[in-house]
Amino acid sequence: MEIRPTTDEDLDVFVDTVHAAFGLFPETPVDGGGLWWSALEMDRCLLALTADGRPVGTAATYPFELTLPGETLVPAPGVTAVGVLPSHRRQGVLSAMMRHQLTELRSRGEILSVLLASEATIYSRFGYGPATYTARLTVPRHQAALSVPRASGVANTPVVVADNGSVEVLRPAECGEILEEVYDRYRRAQPGALSRPHRWWALRAGQPPISPTPRYIALHRDADGVPDGYVSYSIGEGKTLTVDEIIATDDVVFTALARLVLSHDLVSKVVFKHVPPQHPLRWQLTDFRAGEVSGDMDWLWVRLLDVPRALTARGWFTDGEIVLAVDDPFLDDHGRYLLTVRDGKADCVPTGRAPDLSLDVCDLGSVYLGGTAPSTLVRAGHIRAHHPDAAALADALFRTDRSPHCLHWF
Repeated sequence: MEIRPTTDEDLDVFVDTVHAAFGLFPETPVDGGGLWWSALEMDRCLLALTADGRPVGTAATYPFELTLPGETLVPAPGVTAVGVLPSHRRQGVLSAMMRHQLTELRSRGEILSVLLASEATIYSRFGYGPATYTARLTVPRHQAALSVPRASGVANTPVVVADNGSVEVLRPAECGEILEEVYDRYRRAQPGALSRPHRWWALRAGQPPISPTPRYIALHRDADGVPDGYVSYSIGEGKTLTVDEIIATDDVVFTALARLVLSHDLVSKVVFKHVPPQHPLRWQLTDFRAGEVSGDMDWLWVRLLDVPRALTARGWFTDGEIVLAVDDPFLDDHGRYLLTVRDGKADCVPTGRAPDLSLDVCDLGSVYLGGTAPSTLVRAGHIRAHHPDAAALADALFRTDRSPHCLHWF
């Protein structure tokens, strides 16, 4: 079997192969673009070929940036279009492609990679761990009233958080460049968020509001008229209003946009497709039980390729030190590292000291962004704590000031 990078001439073969791997057929091109694969960069794609040259597997990456805790931005190759034809599964094709891809990313100096997992049982063995989570929130329209804030410092005394901005309902074609700019500001401050390269917006590749699929956009502007948030939504069968995403630079803007869709006339219910864990929206409802949470699932998976560089790249919020014994069986790499944090910065060096925690690189990927507590994985039997205080120490170090969340689909 041969694994080789593709060229522009391989696009049709690549697209046909990945669709066949999933039992699908490519969409027919339409005016306005919007084909998901139009954003692929062929010098970042791989084909697996049999000895007689037949394509049987595909894999690719997109050149994203990932926002880390502390609002640090790092390159994050986004693994996508991974598939093997049914006739060649369980014959080592996927493992060979993943090893080829990860080795290539390491050689380029990448410190981590990310993906969205089609199945939760596939990618842990390649070193990826779920790092951000999302859920669906459904609110019946007749129970959608939002309560008045009461955090005034005086018991039972409401306080009004003023929104001095304005909201305008538009079509994506009328505000595409504005959406791109607002999203970019949002993702730079949100841990776990990925960039959306201009190429995606220009080609209308991906999911709404990037794609040409019909949507309405409620665009929020601040008191000076500067765009600072938007909500993408549609109304479908059963008068259900579905929110693709709310992008907001602060909670006041988010609440203003949520209030708009929750108060929409002639709607039976409002479905928010992507709500991060512990988001305050459910608590803002006058009727707490009105918000039904469902579809709680993993979203972004993280794989560390250079443990010391990855750990020193993110911001930290508690001083301390811990020794991590990290096992990377897929790439046959094993290291023990002393992580020392002072004043929000970390130093990570090899050490011979006894470990506080022993863990697989996939579990380190899960705790890396602060979305999974190390103690949870200790209790689950994934991470080994070598003394009674080790889990609490790791929790304190890896905690973040803001839960990671990723909205981008790729």
